[in-house]
Amino acid sequence: MDAAFVLLLGASLARYLIRHEGGTHTHWVVGLFMVFGLLYLAGRFLAPAPRSGTRPEARYLAWVGAVLAVWVVLLALAPSAAWCAMPLFFTGLHTLSTRTAVSLAAVLTLLVVASKLRFAQGQFDPNALLAPPAVAAVGTAVLIHLKRQAARQRVLIDDLLRTRRDLAATERRAGILAERQRLSTEIHDTLAQGLSSQQMLLQAAERVWHADPEAARGHMRDAAEIASRSLAEARRFVHDLAPADLAESTLAPALAALADRESGDDLTVVFHLDGAPSPLPERVEAALLRIAQGALANVREHAGATRAALTLTCLDDQISLDVADDGRGFAVGAPPGRAGRGHGLPAMRVRARQLGGTFAVESEPGEGTVVSAAVPLEPVSVVRVPEPVHVSELVPVPVPVPVPDKAVS
Repeated sequence: MDAAFVLLLGASLARYLIRHEGGTHTHWVVGLFMVFGLLYLAGRFLAPAPRSGTRPEARYLAWVGAVLAVWVVLLALAPSAAWCAMPLFFTGLHTLSTRTAVSLAAVLTLLVVASKLRFAQGQFDPNALLAPPAVAAVGTAVLIHLKRQAARQRVLIDDLLRTRRDLAATERRAGILAERQRLSTEIHDTLAQGLSSQQMLLQAAERVWHADPEAARGHMRDAAEIASRSLAEARRFVHDLAPADLAESTLAPALAALADRESGDDLTVVFHLDGAPSPLPERVEAALLRIAQGALANVREHAGATRAALTLTCLDDQISLDVADDGRGFAVGAPPGRAGRGHGLPAMRVRARQLGGTFAVESEPGEGTVVSAAVPLEPVSVVRVPEPVHVSELVPVPVPVPVPDKAVS
């Protein structure tokens, strides 16, 4: 637009000099042309145009008014300056409000027509009367349409940016909730279970402290060993949330080591491996190990069992884990027996479903309990589990199920 203004200004000045050379006001008109051009160009730096969709500042409006005033005076002296109305016309339509811009375009058009008719030298020229309004009408219609399109685009862009911000905030909240759920599950299956076992051992040591010092010392040693393992879990938990048992071994040896650790005077835990284990993703191994830890913690704390079995079954298309005990059992559909508990089984179910697997609990009062988790080995999409998991250490009271001597399917 600025280049067009300079070109039209030069052409208008050249036409004036050709047509009116030697006139009485030539020097004044040439000076006015120079002032007009300098004022227009200086305003581009001193009074920048407002951004699209915003109201112009008073400085910009003052510049537009000064340029128009100089142009009107110049038009009265040199009709060739009428061509300079085009840049002014487009500038006004682009930056001013629609009503003001249309009024300005009408005034500019009338001034151009009046100037053409004034210097027609007695000959009527239809183009002088019809061409400027026609060009102005077409230009006004096109620019107003473009302004409206730009306004609609701004609205759509604002909606898009607002939607993106809302979506980002929603995803962030969802990520926070998912991370909280994951952390609550990790803490429950590691630190909380270790602290619970230590509490039981220390209480047992306190009960037999005077009657059987050797047994009390044994309980203290077991509690210290559990504290050591819990410390290792806590450090691994802080580092990368991976089970410490899987740091240097695979799932089957880790489950065997877990069965040995959980075995004691009151509970015997055996491990069975059915099939040849293949390399598994780390998250699958970690989830199955956590499920086994949570299930055995339930057995020790609630079931009153004397025997439990861990069975890892490796098939071509899936891997399954079964934890069975011969404890007191429970009604599967019944609510948790103690207030503030009930986190263990929902956490196990969440772990299995997040891997696209299944989770099941079979139990009857007096008949023991079997907990089963199966995970497919083919790539599956991660499943979002809508079930809420509370961040308290809650485990439903399990009930015993007789455990066969051989592998439990």
